[in-house]
Amino acid sequence: MSNRRLPLVAAVYLGTFVALLDISIVNVALPTIQIALGIDFAGLQWVIDAYTLCLSAFMLSAGLIGDRYGRKRSWLAGIGIFVAGSAICAIAPNLSGLLVGRVVQGIAGSLIIPGALSILTQAFPDGRERAGVIGGWASFAAVSLLTGPVVGGILVETAGWQSIFLINLPLGLATIALGAASIVETSHPEHAHLDLVGLALSILWLGALTFGLISAGEKGWGDREAVIALVVGFAGLVAFLVFEARTPRPMLPLGLFRDVRFAVANVASFALGLTSYTSVFLYSMFLQQAQGSSPTQTGLHMAPLFLVQMVVSPAIGRLSQRYGHSALMTSGYLASGFSMLGMCWVGPSTPYVTIGLLFAVGGLGNALSIPTGSAAAMSFAPRERSGVVSAVINATRQGGTAIGIALLGALMSMRATALLTAHLENAGVANAGAVARAAVSRHDFAADAAMGKDGLRDLFAAAYAGGFHAAMLTAAIVSFVTAGLLAAILAPAEARSARETNHSRQG
Repeated sequence: MSNRRLPLVAAVYLGTFVALLDISIVNVALPTIQIALGIDFAGLQWVIDAYTLCLSAFMLSAGLIGDRYGRKRSWLAGIGIFVAGSAICAIAPNLSGLLVGRVVQGIAGSLIIPGALSILTQAFPDGRERAGVIGGWASFAAVSLLTGPVVGGILVETAGWQSIFLINLPLGLATIALGAASIVETSHPEHAHLDLVGLALSILWLGALTFGLISAGEKGWGDREAVIALVVGFAGLVAFLVFEARTPRPMLPLGLFRDVRFAVANVASFALGLTSYTSVFLYSMFLQQAQGSSPTQTGLHMAPLFLVQMVVSPAIGRLSQRYGHSALMTSGYLASGFSMLGMCWVGPSTPYVTIGLLFAVGGLGNALSIPTGSAAAMSFAPRERSGVVSAVINATRQGGTAIGIALLGALMSMRATALLTAHLENAGVANAGAVARAAVSRHDFAADAAMGKDGLRDLFAAAYAGGFHAAMLTAAIVSFVTAGLLAAILAPAEARSARETNHSRQG
């Protein structure tokens, strides 16, 4: 890499750091925010999903904005909007205000994250060099995820939960200054067209599905609002796909999915969001709610998950050149699956060494699958479509995260509530169901005199672990199925493509 491109790489890496730092910090702060603002479990899910839902829904249009109006311009605008959203979150007096700030952050993130990959793709046309830079980008992203929980825990305990958002202000302003001076403007307006109907439909189906899943977790699968929302969500998804297939200038070019490699890479990306990305939320809640860890302890305990990813990611470019994308991705999903499966046996008193080892295995899985999946998708499509392609791969991943937070969060909440209700009924507690729902949903331990708060907390920890196991088992199954899909479809397709390339070169 030439020295003249180092400032550009530094700016893009720092921008990604700013956007991703907030995700890991917020996860650690959730129990504290829950108490401070009086939020129930469904509200905590929305604190995460307000960001990831907007990130996914707006990302496809954001990629087109970069292609049309300039990648540098849209990326810098994203950083500025993100800083504004962080300020809104910091001064929020209640859940509604916090969600407004998270929505603004999500819209901004939709400009930042795919814009980073697009800028790097344009700046590094050589495939080998680009793979190395993207591997470094993933490593730097891991740094943000690693430092987020630790720094977030310290900030929450020393300066209050608002400080986790205020830290973004100086970092964001520094990123704007560096990016403005180093990034070269590029655009391909001939390939970009804003699809407002497609954008509206994408927000409709993803938002409705998320609302339905969160409502089902809170009120049960038979809840009328949840059922209606799920029906609207699936109908909206069908309408979105039909419209995108028929409109001449879609924001989601379905033609790209004719390449089976690109299609499978996006399915895997969705699964990654649903499992590995969602698990960070679940891990944080389990460590604090079931094991009683403080925010700082939680950040330190989760460090192996991100530390291994940070150490391994820089080597992914070389490994991809040697073994191919499919081999690394398959190995990554298998490692993640085994890590999540192992989590099904941890409980409130499980020694940290066991949990730490499982986190390390999960970090290895992320290191093998995240940068490889991004690099694979970018290599399977024309270079001039880099903006929309990077947006698609990131949108599917964040869409998976939004659905995962809602679905796996609902499974954990419902299972924990059912287990705690059974425990309380066996203990002779009156209104066991209501007491269980209050404990799981609102962290309210107002049990009757016979049980006492300490007794309820012990039963709650065991039940919460049971809910965590249900979510982890589901995530593990999805990871294993994805690994099988990659081995069965992507690996042979990648091998055929390599043979055709070699044959054309020899000819």
